[in-house]
Amino acid sequence: MRFWLSEDERRPDPEPVRTDARKAVLAGTACWLVALAAVVVWREPLDEAGLGWLLQAAIVGVALGVIALVVVQLRRRRAR
Repeated sequence: MRFWLSEDERRPDPEPVRTDARKAVLAGTACWLVALAAVVVWREPLDEAGLGWLLQAAIVGVALGVIALVVVQLRRRRAR
């Protein structure tokens, strides 16, 4: 049994699959928006419990999601 093949024995690499990452990015950003809303609603109890940092984490999550959506959209336009 051989673990590798020479170049002339190999089949050609398959074409990359085109995917739509926008749905995944939008779903993740929506989850961060829900988390942000929950943290804003329960801000005082979270601050008292020492979990005030969750607000910043949710804001960063939403911001990164928006940036990722822009990047995905730009890549999609360039691929056309």
